[in-house]
Amino acid sequence: MNARRALVVGVSGISGYNAAARLLADGWEVTGLARRPGQGPPGTSELLVDLQARDAVAEALAGGGYTHVFYCTWQRRETETENRRVNGAMLSHVLDALGPQGTLEHVALVTGLKHYLGPFEAYAQTPIETPFREEMDRVPYENFYYDQEDILFAAAARHGFTWSVHRAHTIIGWALGNAMNMGVTLAVYATMCREAGRPFVFPGSPQQWEGITDVTDATLLAEQLLWSATAPAGANQALNTVNGDVFRWRRMWEVIATDLGVRTGPYPGHARSLEEEMRGREDEWGAIVERHGLRPTELSQLASWWHTDSDLGRQVETFADMTKSRTLGFLGFRDTRRTFHDLFARLRAERVIP
Repeated sequence: MNARRALVVGVSGISGYNAAARLLADGWEVTGLARRPGQGPPGTSELLVDLQARDAVAEALAGGGYTHVFYCTWQRRETETENRRVNGAMLSHVLDALGPQGTLEHVALVTGLKHYLGPFEAYAQTPIETPFREEMDRVPYENFYYDQEDILFAAAARHGFTWSVHRAHTIIGWALGNAMNMGVTLAVYATMCREAGRPFVFPGSPQQWEGITDVTDATLLAEQLLWSATAPAGANQALNTVNGDVFRWRRMWEVIATDLGVRTGPYPGHARSLEEEMRGREDEWGAIVERHGLRPTELSQLASWWHTDSDLGRQVETFADMTKSRTLGFLGFRDTRRTFHDLFARLRAERVIP
């Protein structure tokens, strides 16, 4: 039996899928937990369960012998109060089931930069300076990330495992059917613009167009998750997780357009909603799929317009500092231009875009 048995919670998402793929490549035994079958990379054992069902979670995880948990999921609700209730309960159900078994060595929790910016309904309402650093105080609003951290810290103290928290920015990487997937959304948007002869126009705010920002390559996050779970220096740490370079969208937009073979149009100087603009265009995407012989997909499976609107429509500068990780010994880095290029290349290879 492999000494390291990983449970990847949320294996269907960008962070979970890529974490599972990295662990498998390093020889780990990996079980992927999801609500639907066939969501993990090849070699992943499947475990299907609804995390909101406490008894079902306990039954599914009984006797699993998991040594490491990589918690990479969340569910969105209408209010942050509901986000706190649902997401806190889901994490508690996993830790309550596994902690008493005595096999857990480490639990890694993936959160994000809303740790610094606040939840959707109070987003960026507290002034905060960039770059974001891990020692910054929590913002004075409800935030399910804080509940999850406190649940994790308390369970670790009770059961004796180590923990890590990974505060990723917008994650760019391979995953389909994910609710927060800007890289695939932009690839689909560019494809639809190109096929219709429309210019590829940046839909975000002036602050994002001109300001400094960063993103997180899904493979870098997977690399940091593995490091924190196995390196003593990575234990019991909250860590930012970004590529390590910074960029401005007014320059990166041209890089993306060139890679996707679409012409850009002038930035209009204000944000607009892709969610509204793309409403009712499912047949347009279906025609592209048929014309190019692509993998059969629904537009809603690929594009998370609301999330891309949220990311690109921010009216504050947003980027994080990686000094803490580097000081502790994690030296992973990604060139963001390559991050986008690699994703687009795989989307073509998998016949998702032409």
